[in-house]
Amino acid sequence: MPERCGWCGTDPLYVAYHDQEWGVPQHDDRRLFEKLVLEGAQAGLSWITILRKREAYRRLFHEFDPVKVAAMTDAELEAALQDPGIVRNRLKVFSARKNALAFLAVQEEFGSFDTFLWAFVGGAPKVNHPRTLAEVPAVSPEAEALSKALKKRGFTFVGPTIMYAYLQSLGLVDDHVATCWKRQGPDSL
Repeated sequence: MPERCGWCGTDPLYVAYHDQEWGVPQHDDRRLFEKLVLEGAQAGLSWITILRKREAYRRLFHEFDPVKVAAMTDAELEAALQDPGIVRNRLKVFSARKNALAFLAVQEEFGSFDTFLWAFVGGAPKVNHPRTLAEVPAVSPEAEALSKALKKRGFTFVGPTIMYAYLQSLGLVDDHVATCWKRQGPDSL
């Protein structure tokens, strides 16, 4: 059995997420939007909670099509709040629409959200070299800069800690520990 980053434990859903998604460089704008909404929903909760609810989020938020989410009515958002399949927090649910509108504005300005986002790491994944989970930071200068830029553009639930998790999850930052089978490069064990 290969060694993994300790945070994923043995839950099959978490293991699959670690092995197939977390830290894999992502450039598809819809996936970038999905993770933005889900990371915001996760604030104050565990990521496994959100993973277990991801399919309900996809169903309620139009497979994370930012154009469709931006067009959601108050009535649709109120209906989503009644669905036990998601985190039923009014601010988080309504932030999906607000963030979709801001997301579309960034796409308009930069040509894609991908172009905007990857500029924060110079266009290539930032590879850190943590030996243990204790060495993985909760924030970085890139996450702080991204958070500030997003807030300036009207996004919500995009604090620096949330944005660091966002960067990690989308492969802009590689924080796989040295003993993890996903670790790339010369520091791998």
